Amino acid sequence: MPLPKRLIQHAARSLLPSTWRRKPPPVLVVVEGVYDIEFLRRISKMLHSHDGAHPNLGQMEQRGELVFVPFGGGTPGHWTHRLAGLQHPEFHLYDREVPPETEARQEAAAVVNCRPRCRAVLTSKRNLENYVSPAAIQEAIGVEGHFTDQDNIPELIARRWHRQRRRPCRWEDLPRRAQQRDRNRVKRLLNTKAVDHMTPERLFQQDPGGEVVSWLVGIVALGRVG
Repeated sequence: MPLPKRLIQHAARSLLPSTWRRKPPPVLVVVEGVYDIEFLRRISKMLHSHDGAHPNLGQMEQRGELVFVPFGGGTPGHWTHRLAGLQHPEFHLYDREVPPETEARQEAAAVVNCRPRCRAVLTSKRNLENYVSPAAIQEAIGVEGHFTDQDNIPELIARRWHRQRRRPCRWEDLPRRAQQRDRNRVKRLLNTKAVDHMTPERLFQQDPGGEVVSWLVGIVALGRVG
């Protein structure tokens, strides 16, 4: 009696080298910019080093299980369907920002969440930098201060940093280009050096609701159903 076709196909797949077998498509993690990618890679690495049950997004990226897609800021509405033709699971993470940008981002997230194998979330705080603890910021950058969840932290720290360095002119008198350069430098330091000073305890203090961990869990879950 001939073997069922399904059994033959299964046996053939099991004999192929692992690199030849069909892998699930990687999750496309859509974020605003490269600093958001740095934040997610580093915070997940820190959590994974303390508890292996947490995913390490950098390792997942190396294994081809996810691909970061930075859309460069601005309105995420243009990205609600841009990647749909690839038929990959998608996880979108948008900064909440402030109104009226918040409403536009909520609308974009709602559209993404209507698509199969796709999920979009907004941060409850203004930006990812708001999830970095003041203690980590002080150790990494040398700027003290406590911030609210809706503060523009790169802007505030850039101003304080400027005063601490005793520059000859006031922040308000700097050319816009120089202000933006300092803000970008601070943003890079916050999402790299300061995140490297984070611990699980500091993250819990800054994020008692566990938002950051929920994003990591959501990314992994999409990969399993992909």
